[in-house]
Amino acid sequence: MTTPSIMLHTPASFTPLFAPHPDPAPLNFLFHKGQLLVREDGPALPDVAVLEQVGAVREHLQPLGLLDGRYCQTGWLDAEPALPAGYAWRGLRALFGVMDESLVGLAGRAAQVAEWARTHRFCGVCGSGTVLATGERCFKCPQCGHMAYPRISPAMMVLIRKGDQVLLAKHVLHATQRFVPLAGFLEAGESIEECITREVFEEVGLRVHNPRYFASQSWPFPHSLMLAFTADYLDGEIRVDPAEIAEARWFGPGDEWPERIPQMSISSVLIDAHRPPGT
Repeated sequence: MTTPSIMLHTPASFTPLFAPHPDPAPLNFLFHKGQLLVREDGPALPDVAVLEQVGAVREHLQPLGLLDGRYCQTGWLDAEPALPAGYAWRGLRALFGVMDESLVGLAGRAAQVAEWARTHRFCGVCGSGTVLATGERCFKCPQCGHMAYPRISPAMMVLIRKGDQVLLAKHVLHATQRFVPLAGFLEAGESIEECITREVFEEVGLRVHNPRYFASQSWPFPHSLMLAFTADYLDGEIRVDPAEIAEARWFGPGDEWPERIPQMSISSVLIDAHRPPGT
């Protein structure tokens, strides 16, 4: 089974950097309340002159890395400025299929680094101002030594297989209300396999076994790492948790499957890899 290369991902030609790099024309990822500043007719990223015009300060810019040798930096604005003509704030999802795939993938990384930097200007232990550590992506408190790395929240996604059928569900909190695989965040001290067993039983009342790794994807909404698996049905009848799941059912050959919607999520890739021919 192969995984199509349509997922949101960091381009192979990108190299992370942890210190600023001299470049007169860097790629600039600038965020405000989770939205990226872009030109409306492209969309393209703003140049340095636009950053100065909207009031981006050097202290709020972080090194991101090199894309094909070009320096990339990311940052944020606390207050929303008046924008130059032709520019707008856009959510990352709105850029899927609109902006160059490599830039969208890199924007996902940039969003997470910018949000980490914005929320770790002060030590969470003693309240002192933090400084960027040398040689790694880390803020360190010069007073108490506390170190803060970018937050990454691992979550499992699982497609349950029962013969030639798979289980898909509508999640209560998903705005799209599409049928997708089950998913959930890991608890402290829990393995991925334990999380799969727990979440499946809690959400739909089924027991599963034989979890098999499928693929992973960084998902910057706001800082998840999605780990996708398949698992085999063991026993039980569907019994949804109404606080989490609006509907869950089996899909197999001859059923009307959810519409195939091109997007950059591992969820779509996982479903499409198990669709019967012609659906």
